Amino acid sequence: MIDALFGSKTRVKLLHLFLNHPGQSFYVREITRLIDEQINSVRRELSNMLTVGVITSDSADNKLYYEVNQRYEFYTALRAIFANEQIEGVSTTQVTAVNEKYQGILEDIPLLRLAIFGGVLVKGSTSSVDVLLVGNLSTAKVNSAMAAIERLEGREINYTVLPYDEFYYRLSVRDKFITEILNTKHSVAIDKDNVLSQT
Repeated sequence: MIDALFGSKTRVKLLHLFLNHPGQSFYVREITRLIDEQINSVRRELSNMLTVGVITSDSADNKLYYEVNQRYEFYTALRAIFANEQIEGVSTTQVTAVNEKYQGILEDIPLLRLAIFGGVLVKGSTSSVDVLLVGNLSTAKVNSAMAAIERLEGREINYTVLPYDEFYYRLSVRDKFITEILNTKHSVAIDKDNVLSQT
């Protein structure tokens, strides 16, 4: 039945493969062996999935590798259907609770003065940065917090850490990187110095 819904058995098998292995890339012949389908139908479906944006491709060692695009708009929804694990669905009413859960994780980072959510964590955001953290922070604490958020999200999170002085300077000169984050849809999770309410 799911084959009929998604148009082809090969496409369904490819979605299962990619969505159960986020961050892992495969080349065409490897894929045909793993899903036991003909190479022509695999190539055709890979081309369709690339066009839609579900997967990305990259070449290395004279081979073209494919992997799931974790920043695809419907990535979480597709994981809920195709991944062999329970994915927690997030409705619009649950977004605030999710952000508060992530905020709680970030509050455990000592010396964190500012945290901004964007990208895949804020519906409607076009930012390539999902989390911006500001402060003189321990790399180990940041890595631990981001790993916890990635586990809850079921995908990689793009984050940036800036020392407070550098962030404040960039904000004051209207630096392009900071301006792009603040001009797209975002959510201020932590602002201990109320620096963003003054701008």
